[in-house]
Amino acid sequence: MMNDTMGRSVRLFLVDGNPTGLVTAEIVNWSGHVLSGSRANLPDFLQRPELDRTGIYFLFGHDPDDFDQPMLYIGESDNVRKRLAQHNKDNAKSFWERTCVVTSKDQNITKAHARYLEARLLSIANDIGKINLLNSTAHSPQVLPEADISDMEYFIEQIRLVLPVVVYDAFRAKPKRNTPRKNSAGEKTLSSETPVIFEIKANRLNLQAEGQESDGEFIVLSGSRAAIEWRQKPGHNTGYAKLHNKLLQSGILSIGAEKDYAVFTEDTSFSSPSAASAIIFGRADNGRKSWGVKGKNITYAKWQEERVDEASVRR
Repeated sequence: MMNDTMGRSVRLFLVDGNPTGLVTAEIVNWSGHVLSGSRANLPDFLQRPELDRTGIYFLFGHDPDDFDQPMLYIGESDNVRKRLAQHNKDNAKSFWERTCVVTSKDQNITKAHARYLEARLLSIANDIGKINLLNSTAHSPQVLPEADISDMEYFIEQIRLVLPVVVYDAFRAKPKRNTPRKNSAGEKTLSSETPVIFEIKANRLNLQAEGQESDGEFIVLSGSRAAIEWRQKPGHNTGYAKLHNKLLQSGILSIGAEKDYAVFTEDTSFSSPSAASAIIFGRADNGRKSWGVKGKNITYAKWQEERVDEASVRR
């Protein structure tokens, strides 16, 4: 076991120069390689060469019915690109906000190693009990030679060290509307296309809103309308209810002229389309279906699936 008091050097690389975009992480003298990014960046994520290797992946998010409850799905695959594209079409993964994939730089992780890592990490997460696991089953670790088990246990130590560095962030700058740009190599990416505007229209509730994705976040644009109060019963979706109240108290949501809706006074970022639409409707909502591409009869989910399909076959 390594000395817990020893310092560690973690090398982070912001692929597109933005802390909310794609991030890679490596620990000195560790063969592992970590790639992290938001679900909004999945099309660019899927073009990364790391996904050609066998690896394990983590889907992080929050319970749509209780934003205070973090959720996690752990998986393994020898074709991570294909597996993530499949998950993106799964309604059971609506909680998913951020993705993290762990592979090996020397490509010595086999399918058996990946299954061992998956089972052990599921067991560890269950024992800690701080997060709601979405995996339906937790199987026993793959049987490996003694030397391989020792290597994989060391690999797990490093994963547990680096994941909090790349997945959780506490300081975010105020959001900026998306503008086309190039990556660090000067090449255009899918995210460098003309920004797409999404919209919600609920005439019966006198609500309408516009949003767009930028740097891995979903931004509701100023002037959009939202519910004037939280509509669900007390005790339900308390995290979103607290956020809705906080936005009203801070003035980011201001009571509209007709007194039956609130107005966003500035561009406001959310972790996902569903988080944004929940605040707009004043109740839990699947924003992937509620948001639509402005001027087109296509939902956010369908729009993203088309981009993910394109990205997953580009290589």
